[in-house]
Amino acid sequence: MPVSISHHVFDFLEKLTMHNNREWFTENKHLYTEALENIIAFLEDLITEMSAFDPELAKIDAKKSLFRIYRDTRFSKDKIPYKTNFGASLGMGKGSQKGGYYLHLEPGKSFIAGGIYMPEASVLRELRKEISLYGKDFLSVINNKDFRKYFPELDQDDKLKKIPQGFEKDDPMAEYLKLKSFIVVYDLKDNEITDKNAVRNLTEIFSAMKPFNDFLNASLL
Repeated sequence: MPVSISHHVFDFLEKLTMHNNREWFTENKHLYTEALENIIAFLEDLITEMSAFDPELAKIDAKKSLFRIYRDTRFSKDKIPYKTNFGASLGMGKGSQKGGYYLHLEPGKSFIAGGIYMPEASVLRELRKEISLYGKDFLSVINNKDFRKYFPELDQDDKLKKIPQGFEKDDPMAEYLKLKSFIVVYDLKDNEITDKNAVRNLTEIFSAMKPFNDFLNASLL
């Protein structure tokens, strides 16, 4: 039976939020280790399940997919040493050149995401060109009922106010061309994460992203 996320993971993160300092973390590192082992086991099962619809994911190492919990405070005024969440990139991350998947675990703020987040300028330009040229194909993907069940709209963060240079103002896809990231997000309740069927349930939601990722990746071939 697939592994489920233990309530100890959220308990640890809540305690870390209240005691975000090196002394507490050192004294309670066993709680971190316990949470980490549980998450890695969960990710291994999730990757296996997701590989059924996206075989490329089988290459991903669950442990390496996790972002470090240690914050880089060198250039930040905020010197809090630890993140208060666990994040796993299954082929998706800032500046990524390929559509992928992401899992974020945080008490009351968990979510899953997919697509391409903040791509480099050259990649963003190619994505916009593809959406402009093949608008009907793009709309058929994002208006598909299985997709819209979980993702009624694309993420609008950092959207431009004007259509980017090189595109016509009256382009039918203008509102999508203003986006700087092409991602979708689905918010999760804590009990959806700790549910015994979480691997299967999350896989179903992630699978709805696959045609979206496929369109984005085809744009970059």
